Amino acid sequence: MSEFTLPANSKVGEGKYWALPKPAVHVKSFRIYRWDPAKKANPTLDTFEIDSDHCGPMVLDALVKINDQIDPTLSFRRSCREGVCGSCAMNIDGHNGLACLTPIDSLKKGTSRITPLPHMPVLKDLIPDLTGLYAQYELIEPWLQSDQPPPDRERRQSPEERAKLDGLWECILCFCCSTSCPSYWWNPDKYLGPSILLQSYRWLADSRDQRTGERLDRLEDPFRLYRCHTIMNCTKACPKGLNPARAISNTKEMMAERG
Repeated sequence: MSEFTLPANSKVGEGKYWALPKPAVHVKSFRIYRWDPAKKANPTLDTFEIDSDHCGPMVLDALVKINDQIDPTLSFRRSCREGVCGSCAMNIDGHNGLACLTPIDSLKKGTSRITPLPHMPVLKDLIPDLTGLYAQYELIEPWLQSDQPPPDRERRQSPEERAKLDGLWECILCFCCSTSCPSYWWNPDKYLGPSILLQSYRWLADSRDQRTGERLDRLEDPFRLYRCHTIMNCTKACPKGLNPARAISNTKEMMAERG
């Protein structure tokens, strides 16, 4: 039986315990991943207690409260607070999701654990390094490409053609799906992953785009598209209810049809 251990400098230790200064009726505890590259020390899990009666309803509200009132060094991304920007994606109690859309009341009883998106380099605390993912996004050239001169008004589509984009354009690039995908964990430098492949299919399905052949050529690679093993973690993880696995399947079908 094989046994694997983390490198010594990657092992997560026990951090500081931040107890409430006075008793409260409804107390919620969070164990939060902490790592600061400037300190040159191993990551830790700090535990914070908050009074739920004096906090907003979402996990992001708890993080903001901790940052404002308990430990201002806690680092995380956030922007819209409406599930639109994708900035506050993180792993909450073992599931990838958006902190701004995750109610505290929906968490497990007792102490909840919050860590960065899994299998990604960490810049600090809950902030993953998304450089590689954005480079892959650039690779698929995610903009409309046409040989026709720009029309005076919009490029028209039929209702049926427009309907093909539903379930695709709503992606907010939070990368909850890609970072929940074992195939992406194994080959993040070669496999594009469910988020980027869904974005790719969004343009392949667009009747106004005239670069279908070139877009498929860029995916004609043993790793970029075909590392998908239909594990379906991506679809389960998407906070917007999208189905990246279907987009990948449709792209494979387009590949097969063109021969």
